[in-house]
Amino acid sequence: MLQDTDTIRHYQKLTDALVEMWHRGYRYDSLRLYLDGYLAALRHTNAIEPYRIHRLEEEATRYIYDRSNFEIPQTQPQSDYY
Repeated sequence: MLQDTDTIRHYQKLTDALVEMWHRGYRYDSLRLYLDGYLAALRHTNAIEPYRIHRLEEEATRYIYDRSNFEIPQTQPQSDYY
């Protein structure tokens, strides 16, 4: 579980971007490449500590491979009851 506020912000930005990419038609290989690039940029800039980057990578990888994160919720047709 992520507990550092900076790491949580990065996780939220990353997962939002992954979902957006999924809805635009990208799939797991592309999402993984994006994740790798994002993490490489964090490592290069020393934005957060390396152990937190590693934890972020674990959580984001788990997020990518959980299919329920990318499903579009099915809405139930509404019936008109008066």
